[in-house]
Amino acid sequence: MRLTKFTDLALRSVMRLAVMRDGDAPLTTREVADAMGVPYTHAAKAVTRLQHLGVVEARRGRGGGLALTALGRRASVGWLVRELEGDVEVVGCDDDPPCPLRAACRLRGALRAAQEAFYAALDPLTVTDLVASPTGPVLVGLMNRPPA
Repeated sequence: MRLTKFTDLALRSVMRLAVMRDGDAPLTTREVADAMGVPYTHAAKAVTRLQHLGVVEARRGRGGGLALTALGRRASVGWLVRELEGDVEVVGCDDDPPCPLRAACRLRGALRAAQEAFYAALDPLTVTDLVASPTGPVLVGLMNRPPA
């Protein structure tokens, strides 16, 4: 199974926000985009989706920025990936044209079970788990690099 680039970016953004310390200046969406090496518009879409999920809080104006919510810190990675990926099948049985085997195919069920096993393997992990050492210090360092 391969995650969409959108889900990958959203997860990396949440991870970056998870290593923020009390007293750190809040990060802006632009700073997150720059740190992750993606266009601002892509980061903004990911942040907006994370806000809707209640994982990220965004404050406007002076002193504003992004912050991970309590839900964001304790959220199951499996839940987060399910929410970001949506209910998409691994294979496109109903695509145009639809697969001629779909009425009698066992592959679809097997792949759905594999997809659920993938998510189940992520369920015990939280965002906090993902930023444990050695990952956390690397994430912090992303913001300390001079612009390219």
